[in-house]
Amino acid sequence: MADSIMSKAATMEIPINSNGDTGTLPEDDSLEQDLQQVMVSGPNLNETSIVSGGYGGPAGGIIPTSSIKGSSNNNTGNSTEELSRGVAVEKLDSVKKWGINTYKCTKQMFSERFGRGSRTVDLELEAQIDVLRDTKSKYETILKLTTALTTHFQSMVETQQALGDTFSDLSQKSPELQDEFGYNAETQKLLCRNGESLLSAISFFVSSIDTLVNKTMEDTLLTIKLYENARLEFDAYRSDMEELSMGPRDAAAMVRIEMAQHDYQIQRDKYERLRSDVTIKLKFLDENKVKVMHKQLLLFHNAISAYFAGNQEQLEQTLIQFNVKLKPPGTDKPSWLEEQ
Repeated sequence: MADSIMSKAATMEIPINSNGDTGTLPEDDSLEQDLQQVMVSGPNLNETSIVSGGYGGPAGGIIPTSSIKGSSNNNTGNSTEELSRGVAVEKLDSVKKWGINTYKCTKQMFSERFGRGSRTVDLELEAQIDVLRDTKSKYETILKLTTALTTHFQSMVETQQALGDTFSDLSQKSPELQDEFGYNAETQKLLCRNGESLLSAISFFVSSIDTLVNKTMEDTLLTIKLYENARLEFDAYRSDMEELSMGPRDAAAMVRIEMAQHDYQIQRDKYERLRSDVTIKLKFLDENKVKVMHKQLLLFHNAISAYFAGNQEQLEQTLIQFNVKLKPPGTDKPSWLEEQ
């Protein structure tokens, strides 16, 4: 009998929209076990309660200790069964709500795709979101190129360091070319020191752009994604309420309309809240972006100009001005322990 009940429960149909359409509840092992426990468990009809003074009971209305223990066990069993029923019902309600919401949103999405449904549009906010996505794409290009520049320039500085060491060694071992090798060794070492300063400035620039793109902008885009999902849900429940309002007005229909209006209001509040969150985050992001990029672009320009002009003093002053710490070549590479 339990197998028969579970066979019906596994394929039971639940309403998936307010019009009474049905769908098959997806099979779930944990849900099936909970349903089996709920359907099969029940009060033990083979047990009889011993009532004080009842037929076959002890004289004087005294209940034996063994009977009290049995009653305690029954209460514990009933509590377990009620808890199991509560868990199963809660799971079933959760699956039902998920199914209804998914159906409504999928229906709304296809309606919008094929031009049969309307969608709520905030033109100003949508334009700001498009600008943000375009800006993030361009900043990602800057990040990619400056990262490549850092890698190539670091290789050049390391090569200059090695070349300077070689010239210095040959200057000591070649008396006839000592001065020539010595001049070139000093030149390469000077270029290497300036290169290390420029490399520190570029690395600082790359780190700041990476934080702006992959943390600040990404956090705002995550909120935008939640907002877009809320917008789809809001339009789905709005369309459902409008469809019900155009139908008959009997008692059952009025109940469904009232429930639809309640769900619509919940989705509307969620949509309005997330829209406000997106507006605020876009405003703060724009202010933060201008502040960060103003500083970083000035740093990048001054450092590049001073390096290629051979102005070592200006390059060092630029690092001091923007609080950039000097990083020798190779310090950005992971250590042996980190690589393991």
